[in-house]
Amino acid sequence: MPALANRLSHLPPYPFQVINQQVAALKAAGADIINLDVGSPDMPPPVLAMDVLSEEAHQPGTHGYSGYRGTASFRKSVAEYYARRFGVQVDPERQVLPLLGSKEGIVNLSMAYLDRGDAALVPNIGYPAYSMGAILAGAETHWLPVEAGNHFHPDLNQIAPTMLANAKILWVNFPNNPTGAAADLAWYQHAVDFCAHHNLLLASDNPYVDVTFGDLVAPSVLQARGALNTAIEFISFSKTFNMAGWRLGAAVGSETAISALLQVKSNVDSGHFVPIYSAGSAVIEEVPADWIRRRNQVYERRRDRIVQAMPSFGLEPYVPQGALYVWARVSSRGLDGAAYVSEALQHAHVSMAPGAIYGPGGSQYVRMSVCTPDARLDEALHRLQAWYALK
Repeated sequence: MPALANRLSHLPPYPFQVINQQVAALKAAGADIINLDVGSPDMPPPVLAMDVLSEEAHQPGTHGYSGYRGTASFRKSVAEYYARRFGVQVDPERQVLPLLGSKEGIVNLSMAYLDRGDAALVPNIGYPAYSMGAILAGAETHWLPVEAGNHFHPDLNQIAPTMLANAKILWVNFPNNPTGAAADLAWYQHAVDFCAHHNLLLASDNPYVDVTFGDLVAPSVLQARGALNTAIEFISFSKTFNMAGWRLGAAVGSETAISALLQVKSNVDSGHFVPIYSAGSAVIEEVPADWIRRRNQVYERRRDRIVQAMPSFGLEPYVPQGALYVWARVSSRGLDGAAYVSEALQHAHVSMAPGAIYGPGGSQYVRMSVCTPDARLDEALHRLQAWYALK
């Protein structure tokens, strides 16, 4: 066999692939593993999504290619959502592009903008796809320090000129994976102004915008003045509507960035199955806000149980304002996040995500998902308490 591409020598296996292999080995040996690692919603999507999918799939004209830009009706539905939810007017023909889940859009945006010698500005605690996309493009990652004391916001004013010299993209993500931190519109405005001044593309990964707790109403970066000239935003039906396996999302924003992303995507994929677009249009147009509110209340109750229990098994939580996770520092007994997660998996049979997979700032942290049914979540917390008491 020929040698592999050089880019693979710099690209580690995707972190959750490694975690899944470890969990599978323990399950094969007979262990009952409780998964608190991946943020895959455990509750079903709206019934409307399944009804529309089924009805449309029985129509003979829905089985051909949908087009590289998806369906016009889906793009229109996304544009209307932005107008209704954020008061932002976008052109569905030039400023909206369907995605096969936001993850592929994130990586393909890096392929569209980054060359060897370029760089992406990435918070040093953040979703792995930001840095993995840069690696695949042959570019560098410049890590931006974030701290709990600053609500995990990168301090844009402290970015060194040497880092800005070859940077093209700044990644932001609020409500944040993995920390659950949020940002307000004033912070987004600062980020938009900063990127406009330094000729950067501001890439806002916003899949958790409608997964929030308390009275938080999360904004869109596109609400900031001038954002449509310098920003692109990614949304996902995976989190908003519990449709993770459907792989449906959208990119919205700068016409230039949308066009560049389409140029890559049209050479890589051929769009979604038409009934999935139809189901996406139906839920984003018709699912009431009360459905989202009641779903979020379930997550919030689980969040509160996890936060309350964490100190009893050696973790100091950061209380999240949104998203699907609780981010916590390992507080004692000489363990970093990776060692803590490994021991918890082996001895308590509870799977969590080590913080180091989210970047160099996460090594002392772990992440727990709220996407586990209540009874199994309670069992996991009891197991962790019993394991930690014996350490």
